[in-house]
Amino acid sequence: MSPPDLNLLITLDALLTEGSVAGAARRLRLSPSAMSRALSRLRQTTGDPLLVRAGRGLVPTPRAIELRDRVRQIVDEAGAVLRPDDHLDLATLIRTYTVRTSDGFVENFGPRLLAMIAAEAPGVRLFFLQKTDKDSTPLRDGRVDLETGVIEETTGPEVRSQALFRDRLVGVVRKEHPLSRAAVTATGYLKASHVVVSRNGLEESAVDNPFLPPGTQRAVATIVSGFSAALSLVRASDLVATVPDRHTRNLREGLFSFSLPLDSQAFTVSMLWHPRMDADPAHRWLRGCVRKVCA
Repeated sequence: MSPPDLNLLITLDALLTEGSVAGAARRLRLSPSAMSRALSRLRQTTGDPLLVRAGRGLVPTPRAIELRDRVRQIVDEAGAVLRPDDHLDLATLIRTYTVRTSDGFVENFGPRLLAMIAAEAPGVRLFFLQKTDKDSTPLRDGRVDLETGVIEETTGPEVRSQALFRDRLVGVVRKEHPLSRAAVTATGYLKASHVVVSRNGLEESAVDNPFLPPGTQRAVATIVSGFSAALSLVRASDLVATVPDRHTRNLREGLFSFSLPLDSQAFTVSMLWHPRMDADPAHRWLRGCVRKVCA
């Protein structure tokens, strides 16, 4: 039996990424006819049509969808094996990294991280992107270089991660709020008017729900998309916010914070990246910087 043509993996990756013969041909600098012949070979090799016509375009078959992430990872790892691990010269490094995270993370850790990067690699810039969902696709397709957050079931199985710190939930009110005048009870906390943080605007999807006791019912008055907005409302009203302690420490300056009178769970905040960046010296350096400022 003859060995498989591993070049077909690169072709398959291009076809599954672009979703069209013409797009894959441009990506690999081939003619459309050459790419069509390669697709025919792939269909014969895999025993599956892979891409089928739907209207004026092509759609992947279930087999193609199953293969897409595996093929991408194989191609990336092969590229890393063949790519030289050049010495990293931070003084001359020119790069912009997209870091997807919450506003609280930027507020608390961003200044120290930027100062460290400016001192070691003045040509490196960070683009902080607000995290609006848990989708791992931006890491997979290269739109995001690094991400911070809590690992959940929806996190892509191929995504690499490393723990940064442990955090816990705290309640926050303005200093003149009635809850600031005595020990906060579970009844007082639950009956107060709450502002909750939810990325999709739904109360049941509030970011703190997974860490509260099952069935917790609060009097939710309003919903916002980020911690900064929640705490801004708290400053000017009698609303109660429930937020991560370390993530929002600077944002809570001048407010009254209290331990939750409920059996809430602590959680681990991690940084996440795609495995294709594992061997990249500059990316390893960036991950080291993030670890240091969060230590």
